[in-house]
Amino acid sequence: MEQQHINNIVEATLLAAQQPLTLPMLAALFQENDDVSHEAIARAIESLSQACEGRGIELVEVASGYRYQVREGVHPWVARLWAERQTKYSRALLETLALIAYRQPITRGEIEQVRGVGVSTSIMHTLEEREWIRIVGYRDVPGKPALFGTTRQFLDYFNLKSLDQLPTLAEIREIADPQLALAPDASTMPAEGRDDADADTHATDAAAPADTSRTTEDAV
Repeated sequence: MEQQHINNIVEATLLAAQQPLTLPMLAALFQENDDVSHEAIARAIESLSQACEGRGIELVEVASGYRYQVREGVHPWVARLWAERQTKYSRALLETLALIAYRQPITRGEIEQVRGVGVSTSIMHTLEEREWIRIVGYRDVPGKPALFGTTRQFLDYFNLKSLDQLPTLAEIREIADPQLALAPDASTMPAEGRDDADADTHATDAAAPADTSRTTEDAV
């Protein structure tokens, strides 16, 4: 099969897909008599990615595979297609998510020790409903508290291939709560008896990064 035809098939498949696709998933599209190698599919990905240069869409690799999405520079205009208001998350929720991302696996109690306040159940439910966190095990201590970690959906939403691509603590120090050290010795901080319901009344809501994964349909 000619390389250009392979490129066209891969492009059309990525545009039609409802989720990112890996190289093995793309390879499964072809039968043995198509005589299409994994190298040919990889070349198609590279060619399609280069073809997006200077355009409003881009082909990116996230944790779950490859996908087309709107470039950040044009997203504010494209977002006007959707009537719903951009979701905003409280500082308490974002701090909780940051602790799970940087110190996973971590228990709810350990999160509360670092933040110095209780973590409301609604925050944990929101993060689980978004499929950004999941229970990855249980701490072998009395009570067997659940250990939380991030998911592939978390990485996909924030355009990451792996946790190694998270910004360093030095890079986020300026916007982080000074109380949120995220350092190992921060776990000794005593709780103050407040919970996130109280903390949120004094916190400024922060908007999460726009989820550009919706752009597969837009690109069509």
